[in-house]
Amino acid sequence: MGCSKQMSKLFLEDGSVFCGYSFGSKKPVAGEVVFNTGMVGYPESLTDPSYKGQILVLTHPLIGNYGVPGNEREDNLLKYFESEKIQVQGLIVCDYSDRYSHWNAKKSLSDWMKEHDIPGIYGVDTRELTKKLRQKGTMLGKIIYDNEEIPFEDPNKRNLVAEVSIQKPIVYKKGKKRVVLVDCGTKNNIIRAFLRRNFTVVRVPWDYNFLNIEADGIIISNGPGDPKKCHITIENVKKAMSKTTPILGICLGSQIMGLAAGADTYKLSYGHRSQNQPCIDAGRNRCYITSQNHGYAVDASTLPEDWREWFYNNNDGTNEGIIHISKPFFGTQFHPEASPGPDDTEFLFDMFIRAMR
Repeated sequence: MGCSKQMSKLFLEDGSVFCGYSFGSKKPVAGEVVFNTGMVGYPESLTDPSYKGQILVLTHPLIGNYGVPGNEREDNLLKYFESEKIQVQGLIVCDYSDRYSHWNAKKSLSDWMKEHDIPGIYGVDTRELTKKLRQKGTMLGKIIYDNEEIPFEDPNKRNLVAEVSIQKPIVYKKGKKRVVLVDCGTKNNIIRAFLRRNFTVVRVPWDYNFLNIEADGIIISNGPGDPKKCHITIENVKKAMSKTTPILGICLGSQIMGLAAGADTYKLSYGHRSQNQPCIDAGRNRCYITSQNHGYAVDASTLPEDWREWFYNNNDGTNEGIIHISKPFFGTQFHPEASPGPDDTEFLFDMFIRAMR
């Protein structure tokens, strides 16, 4: 596919080139190209730390039409975003609308991306691009302007969790009950969910020794990259499992729990990144529509005898949750806190609270 000199370009490692027009920052970047099939929620998605190191393709054809909200804070968190900054390497869309209209909008998507030095391309055939990623799997890519050359880069070779986790503990005080949140790249809405339930949240770095913190429960958060690089977190969770304090793993946190239990994890072909993934409760044969963002999964066939598969994906049969047969330990690949997406499974937080009681 030929491109004019004025056009921006997305290069894939298989030699494919996709052409489009620039918005946001004009900065060459490299990363892993992934796609998300959600129709709304780009402010939340772009600030999700699980996208660290990735060039995100949004399959919904029109992006930017409702702008971006402001930076109001509530409970020491940005009210409308999932972290303090945009986490994606770059953004690829079919049609970008600079004319936004929404009661809560304060700026355009392009201006917001410029503030965070994040590049974007619009005018790309995202349908063709997504079909290619589905057939060949996630690929490395790079966004180029003015033929400025940069190498491909595989972000999964880095410890991405260490890049997105906080550096020192933060306490969000609300009630007498306390949960420890191990920040592997947590979304703000996990914290909001427990503050709404009148819990104090003690947020600690991914490599923090949380075992001596007095708490009613432990949450292992979502995050980017290969869970096997979180050696310190895995060892801490393994020690925590020798006790009976309830543990909840979300997304990467579920994978870390699986590894701590003795199971194995593997990289999915193109991952699950959407707001409409059907997950089956294996015990009750009930389906839930879930919000997801992950590229790795637990191999359910490797679970020890005292663990069982809790949920599985109705599309491809991959594991979506694990649960201990007698202790209050459980994890889900999907996001009970959603943001964006359906909150159909937020009841799992209440289940976790009941386990703490």
